Amino acid sequence: MDYKSTLDYYDTHSHEFYKTTVKVDLTGNQKLFLSKLKEGARILDFGCGSGRDAKYFLDRGYQVDATDGSAKMCRLAAEYTGINVKNMLFHELSAVNQYDGIWACSSILHLPADELADVMRKIAAALKERGILYTSFKYGTFEGERNGRFFTDMTEKKFAEFLEKIHELEIEEQWITSDARPGRGEEKWLNVILRKRGSRGNLR
Repeated sequence: MDYKSTLDYYDTHSHEFYKTTVKVDLTGNQKLFLSKLKEGARILDFGCGSGRDAKYFLDRGYQVDATDGSAKMCRLAAEYTGINVKNMLFHELSAVNQYDGIWACSSILHLPADELADVMRKIAAALKERGILYTSFKYGTFEGERNGRFFTDMTEKKFAEFLEKIHELEIEEQWITSDARPGRGEEKWLNVILRKRGSRGNLR
C-alpha cells in the first residue's frame, strides 16, 4: 500500500472525514503548541484535513498557511477557514527558514518510516531557528495498512530510535492522549513537540 492509496481514501471519504473531525476538541494540544510561540507567529498546518486547527490558529491572530495532499480536503478546508489551502504532498515541502511553528496533527503518520525521515528533515529546513514542530502518531509499533490507509505508529521508544536519524530536531515534550473522537477513547496517541536545534548544536 502506498501514499497514493491513502490520498485516494481521503478524496473518496472527504465529506465523512470532515464531518467527524472538524468539531473535535484538541484545545489542550493547541494551547500548548501556541504557548511556545510569539503572538502573531507564522504557522504551517501541514496536512490540515478539515482545517479545524488552522481556523483555531487564525482566530487567535496567527499567520497560517495550510496544505493537504487531498484536493477534496483542500476545498473543504478552504471553505471552512476562509484561506487558500494548498494541495501539496508532504515531500513537496520546499520552504526554508519560513515558519515559527509547524503543526502536523495526525498527518505525517501516513508515511512509511524511511519517507517520514526525509519529510522530517524538510520540516526542519522549513522551520526558523529554534522553531517548533507538533506531530502525533497512533500509539504502537505497527507499520502498514489499516482501514484503507497507511500508518506508521510510534511508541516513545520507537520514536526516540527513529529520531536518532534526524539530527536537526530534538524532543521538547511528549505525552499520551486518548482519541478525542466520540466512542474512540480506548485508542491512544503519542503527541510530540520537537524543537529545531540552534546553529550551534543544542544551545538555545
